Amino acid sequence: MASVEQDPLLLLRQSIASAGTILPTASDDPGAPEVTLSQATHLTFTTPSRISLPIDTLTRFASNNTPVDLRSIYFAWLKREVAIPEYNASASQLNDELGAKGQVRKFAFVERLDLITWLEGASEESEYIKPLAGDKDGATSTAAAALASKGAAAPTIGATLGRSGKGTMDPRLAVIYNSERKMGDRNSCLRGIKATDFTHVRKLAGPLLSKRAQPPSSSHISSNPALATHQKPKRPDPIILLSPSASSLLRMSNIKSFLEGGQYVPPDSLAASSSTSASMLHINRLMKDIDPNRPMRFILVEGPEQFKPEYWSRVVAVFTTGQSWQFKNYKWSNAGDLFRHIPGIYVGWRGEQPPENVRAWGHRVLNFGVDRWKESAVNSIDTSRWRDSEVVEAIWKAIESNMRNKGWKRDHAPSSI
Repeated sequence: MASVEQDPLLLLRQSIASAGTILPTASDDPGAPEVTLSQATHLTFTTPSRISLPIDTLTRFASNNTPVDLRSIYFAWLKREVAIPEYNASASQLNDELGAKGQVRKFAFVERLDLITWLEGASEESEYIKPLAGDKDGATSTAAAALASKGAAAPTIGATLGRSGKGTMDPRLAVIYNSERKMGDRNSCLRGIKATDFTHVRKLAGPLLSKRAQPPSSSHISSNPALATHQKPKRPDPIILLSPSASSLLRMSNIKSFLEGGQYVPPDSLAASSSTSASMLHINRLMKDIDPNRPMRFILVEGPEQFKPEYWSRVVAVFTTGQSWQFKNYKWSNAGDLFRHIPGIYVGWRGEQPPENVRAWGHRVLNFGVDRWKESAVNSIDTSRWRDSEVVEAIWKAIESNMRNKGWKRDHAPSSI
């Protein structure tokens, strides 16, 4: 075992970044053989050195304000590619095998997405991960995560990244200092046999320093929220619901190439950009009228099965084919009530009439048409589909206008819709 306690989340992120082997073992011996997850009592990391941690160690990741154990975190990472139903079924099977030895926590789909995004290094912050011990504003934790994502050694719990211990360090500097060879400090370099007293300099400089730097009054700080806290407000990600119908022109397999790339391809085409088994996707889009400096990340799912009640205030659009059964598990199962709160979007073939239900729902469901797909001999993308981008821009314009009217801002989302 290592002589100092290591943070499990940073060790896991560092091992993933450096492609290190992670082994579930039945003892704390770093050389113990690998066993199944239901039999493991420890998790052994091989990068940067072999170290074993108890598999039931509680981590800084909190679900419903409850710390989650290392076994549940590692299991969620192993099942990162599977759909939500398969993930839940695998977790239930593992819990049956574990019995009284412990239980794997099943994450909600947003928690799981946030955890996987952080572990793979795509994000330096997570709203579910608490800061390291002694890190009040979270800057030390962010810098530590940046080090771990580059394969650098994960710092010990409670370690300070600042050189003097009086502040935090820019993550870019932390990466540089991690590879620096320490040569010495002022105490080891300035050696001599005669002690010099500089007390008189301090007395002379005291009046000058007191005049130049007057501390701000406490009443001024309390009246200014920007000065009272250093934490940045975290804006939740908006959600777009897709139709799970097999007749829909837009599915999980081709929605990313359509909304991001501005070109339509059939869901079953080889040119589709995403896997048909994906249960959720996220795309980035700059909404200039809401936040002109930072792109917004949208979460795309086909159903609300894993929704918490507060997630509905983040839904900004519902793609539909006109089939009412799509709304069976929605907060508003009646289409009229649903589209009074959330705008609907129907995408069909250009020149064809939309279904009768779509026409009956009126102006709250926006109709868009794309050109019919022409099969190519090489099954490649048709470069003549320039009108697709016009449709995509019109869809985004409608979504952005509705978000602005509902109260979306650069730093927060509406609490209800």
